[in-house]
This record gives sequence, C-alpha cells and structure tokens, in this order.
Amino acid sequence: MNSLFDLSGKRALITGSSQGIGLAIAKALHLAGAEIILNGRNEDKLKQVAQSLSKGNDVPKVSFAAFDVSDVKAVKDTIEGLGQIDILVNNTGMTIRGALLDFAPVDWQAVMHTNVDSMFYVSQAVAGSMIARGAGKIINICSVQSELGRPSIVPYTASKGAVKMLTKGMCAEWAKYGLQINGIAPGYFVTELTQKLVDDPSFNAWLCQRTPANRWGQVDELGGAAVFLASAASSYVNGHILAVDGGMTAAV
Repeated sequence: MNSLFDLSGKRALITGSSQGIGLAIAKALHLAGAEIILNGRNEDKLKQVAQSLSKGNDVPKVSFAAFDVSDVKAVKDTIEGLGQIDILVNNTGMTIRGALLDFAPVDWQAVMHTNVDSMFYVSQAVAGSMIARGAGKIINICSVQSELGRPSIVPYTASKGAVKMLTKGMCAEWAKYGLQINGIAPGYFVTELTQKLVDDPSFNAWLCQRTPANRWGQVDELGGAAVFLASAASSYVNGHILAVDGGMTAAV
C-alpha cells in the first residue's frame, strides 16, 4: 500500500512555495520521496527555505527557481531549463479586499492575472513534455471560494471559480494523454496571510461557528491530499476538486 503513495524518483515544481500552503505542500511531497523545486520571486528567501529543507547530501534533492509565474516569458524561459517535471502544483495566489462597487479595474486585473493567468502559463509550459511522456500530475490550488461567495473578496472568488473550471477543462483535454489534473480547495487555514483574521476575535468566532470542525486548518493538514493527488494512488482521479475545509462546503 505504501508504494501507491511513494514519490521517489519524481520531480515536483510547486509555485509560490516559499511560505504558507505552498511550503507545506512542498514539505509533504519531499517527505514522500519527491525531488522538489521551490518557486517564488524572492531568491534570498527561497535559498533560505531550500537550505532549511536540505539535509547535507541527502536525497531527494531540494532546489529553487526564482521567477514570476505571471510573466509568460519568464515562465517559458525558466521551465525550459528545469528539465523533467513530473508533478506541478499551481499554488501562487493573492487577494485584494474591497467593496465590489468601488473596486479598481487595475486591482481586478492584478487578482486575475496572478491567480488565473499564471496557472495557464505554467501549466501550458509544463504540459507539453508531460503529454510527450504520457504521464504527469497537475494540482491546482482552488479554494472554498471556488464554491462560495463572500463580501469584500468578490474578485478573489471569481478567480478561484475560474481556477476550478480551468482544472476541469485541463482534464477534459489532457486526461487522454495520461495526465491527471485535479484541484485542492482549502478552507480557512492559519498562514502568514491570514494571521490578522485569526487574531480578530469576531472573525475567529464566526469562522469556528461556520466550520463543522469548529476550528481553523493547519497547513500541514493539506499534505496528505497533495501526496494523494501527486501519487499513483490517484491514477483514475481526474478533474476532481478535493475540499480540505473542515466541512465548510458541506454545511449551511
């Protein structure tokens, strides 16, 4: 049974993995045996994280590639030099809060460009070689906001709905070539970006009441879902969005 989840000999690129959810997923894939390639825009931070995960000459290897996934030229140039990618985790994302009626078009475009365009750019750049090999795993990080709306983050919600359908569309076109393309939809997790919400008593109370598990998620709890979707254990799972949300999308 363990062999189904063994990622030894696989190479995984995880975008936006210098902290938070991306880093937690990178750690999980590494523990399962994959060689991991961290990504972000801050080379110094990536270097520090890679060093913290590396254990001397131990394998699997940890490396990093500093590039902006929303820059299509940078994506193409970098991906070409990385060599074989067996597993791609599209994690990069951002949000800008604000009332929709007053939301600036430039901010709308920034959210869509970062959250949707980048996934298209990186997936397209990686999928060609996966298709040629007849195998590959792509995991897109969606959200409970792929299914649920919430005031003040409507552009983010729209972008994550698009990511869900991008995932299903990739499956519709690429599954026949041996690729599995799925999504993970995290609920509310404690990260550097959500710490202000965690520390807000009223929001924290609302979140715990709204979530059947009655608590926030911890980023390490995403690791099992990522390893499952990256491994042979999910060989006939395709176009699926796996909610890891403490039951939020299952209850009203």
